Amino acid sequence: MSIELFDDERVDYIVQDKLKIIQSPSVFTFSLDAVLLANFVYVPIQKGRLLDLCTGTGAVPLVLSRRTKGSITGVEIQEKLVSMAERSVRLNNLEGRIQIEHEDILDYEQKSDQGFDIVTCNPPYFDTKNPVGHNENEHVAIARHEIFCSLEDIVRVAAKNLRNGGKAAFVHRPERLMDLLFLMRQYKVEPKRLQFVYPKQGKDANMVLVEGTKGGKPDLKLLPPLTVYNQENEYTEKVRKAYE
Repeated sequence: MSIELFDDERVDYIVQDKLKIIQSPSVFTFSLDAVLLANFVYVPIQKGRLLDLCTGTGAVPLVLSRRTKGSITGVEIQEKLVSMAERSVRLNNLEGRIQIEHEDILDYEQKSDQGFDIVTCNPPYFDTKNPVGHNENEHVAIARHEIFCSLEDIVRVAAKNLRNGGKAAFVHRPERLMDLLFLMRQYKVEPKRLQFVYPKQGKDANMVLVEGTKGGKPDLKLLPPLTVYNQENEYTEKVRKAYE
């Protein structure tokens, strides 16, 4: 299928040679955290309704489409990223399964019906006081910093959109883990599974994956750590499988 590209956009593979995504290095490119989140979260295989908040260029919905036949909705505030995500959906012939909505999640919260089985989010990692990335362009700054929504906003909106017993999964930085766990409990999404991600053996964790159940009982399981690179600076087997 022929899809129009703009400016410095390019088409990359996100899952080997089976799944394509439109990216722009000057605007936004997906990273490993999106792929790991999409592989970490529990998903119903045959059906279900899935929601991805702060979807960016649609990396999480695209990867989820390889794991489930359910319907997937991605919500993104930046119009340019929405355009890229929508064209990636068409590029992969997934129009019947993935819907991208151009909306602020704070507005989306007002019309939510609490009917989703799964909610995912790869949120902005840094609060607005964090000096990291202050010289970034607008698109990258919005993706990385809590300019339009806070971590509490994200957890609250995720909880409101979940049915009782539904699952929410997040990827974040370890230094924000206590904030994330506190907010999940505050909004009745009980943390159930937690996994630290290490860039390399001997290094500190730089990501954490957390999944919770709305209305669930306390029963947190700490999963084996995930290491990204081996000693030869190649992806470990588990990470390679995430891209497969």
